[in-house]
Amino acid sequence: MRKNLLFLFTLLLSACSTIGSGTYESPDSGIDVQVLIGPMCPVVQFGTECPDGPYQALLTVIDSRGREVMQFETDEGGRYRAYLAPGDYVLRPETPKGMPLPFAEEQRFTVEPLKFTQVVIHYDSGIR
Repeated sequence: MRKNLLFLFTLLLSACSTIGSGTYESPDSGIDVQVLIGPMCPVVQFGTECPDGPYQALLTVIDSRGREVMQFETDEGGRYRAYLAPGDYVLRPETPKGMPLPFAEEQRFTVEPLKFTQVVIHYDSGIR
C-alpha cells in the first residue's frame, strides 16, 4: 500500500512539471503575444488612418537548441499567453499552407525568471 502511494505521488509530481513537448507550466514566466496584420486598406492616403488589425495566427516556439517546444493559435484578438521556462527562444509565425501571404518574420526573445516578455508579431497582408 505504501509503495503504491509513493508511486502515485511521484507520478502526480512528474505530470505537474511538464506541459506540451519539453516546456513546463509555470504561472510566473513566459510570453504575452500580440499579433497584428497590415496594411488593411488597399490604398493608404495622407491624412487617412489605416491601423493594423488583430490577426488570429498559428505560432511555433523554438528553444535555443532548435527544438520545437510548443505551437499555439492566438485568439480572435490576436492574443495568447504562453507559459515558458526562463531562457532564449525564437517565435516562428506560420504562414497558411500553400500561401505566400500573410507573412511575418521570426522573432527572438528571452524569458526572464518571474516575468512575462511582451512579444508583438506584425504580419504583412500583402495589400498595397
